[in-house]
Amino acid sequence: MGARAAPSRRRQAGRRLRYLPTGSFPFLLLLLLLCIQLGGGQKKKENLLAEKVEQLMEWSSRRSIFRMNGDKFRKFIKAPPRNYSMIVMFTALQPQRQCSVCRQANEEYQILANSWRYSSAFCNKLFFSMVDYDEGTDVFQQLNMNSAPTFMHFPPKGRPKRADTFDLQRIGFAAEQLAKWIADRTDVHIRVFRPPNYSGTIALALLVSLVGGLLYLRRNNLEFIYNKTGWAMVSLCIVFAMTSGQMWNHIRGPPYAHKNPHNGQVSYIHGSSQAQFVAESHIILVLNAAITMGMVLLNEAATSKGDVGKRRIICLVGLGLVVFFFSFLLSIFRSKYHGYPYSFLIK
Repeated sequence: MGARAAPSRRRQAGRRLRYLPTGSFPFLLLLLLLCIQLGGGQKKKENLLAEKVEQLMEWSSRRSIFRMNGDKFRKFIKAPPRNYSMIVMFTALQPQRQCSVCRQANEEYQILANSWRYSSAFCNKLFFSMVDYDEGTDVFQQLNMNSAPTFMHFPPKGRPKRADTFDLQRIGFAAEQLAKWIADRTDVHIRVFRPPNYSGTIALALLVSLVGGLLYLRRNNLEFIYNKTGWAMVSLCIVFAMTSGQMWNHIRGPPYAHKNPHNGQVSYIHGSSQAQFVAESHIILVLNAAITMGMVLLNEAATSKGDVGKRRIICLVGLGLVVFFFSFLLSIFRSKYHGYPYSFLIK
């Protein structure tokens, strides 16, 4: 019985094999090869990503900001795979470029990167890099970038969005503002640590010493302390400084002026009502001072009891100062607030 059952089982297996489609074996073989290839490709991507992260960590251990040329930019930022965010400062630090604002922004960027590098939260999810125009001209051309400095965030997946470009003209480039922008884009919070700066303390100590020495030398005659004109001049200087935007400059850290890289034209007045240049605040300070001087002369001409001809000349000079410089100030206001309908003498 057992000998006869064995051939029967072999005949049944043969019948089952004959029922399989003749083209199924190549298909199964192709599917097996495809699975092996996909598994190998995934492993290759993981190895490539591990190598990129390891290289970036090594660079970060040497410097908090590493410089990139075109090849490094394409390999570590543009090409996948990537599971980390990259903050890139596009700048022009070479002396022949004469970009003073680039050097100022670089100092703030260095403070921010050092704060991240030496913090307890430092990890391989965020890196800081820099592309100089003279080292990566092709990168500037690839991104259609025609101004510097510019800060951009390259997310782990996808292309950068509009919000991934830092609004430097409106916010300034202080390290604290950059840290807030990075927190919005990456959920990585960086506490900025600034190196101690004793220049302000030294300047204050020198000022106190100077005033103290002056009071000591004039200790027998301190009538100048009660001089109303002197105190009025000091008060006006403080008012001019505050109304011209000096405090805004101190907080936001805007550039002194803007030089167009295409035609070399320098702009001293910012075209937006949300920002200003340092040179612009100086211009506003001078205009306010000239208008105030004109008002003082008008008041002097009206209240003094001197020669009528002299008072008339003082009145005309004061009126001219007020009219001309107020017209200039109004024209600047119109250039910043587009659509403002009013003007006077100067458009």
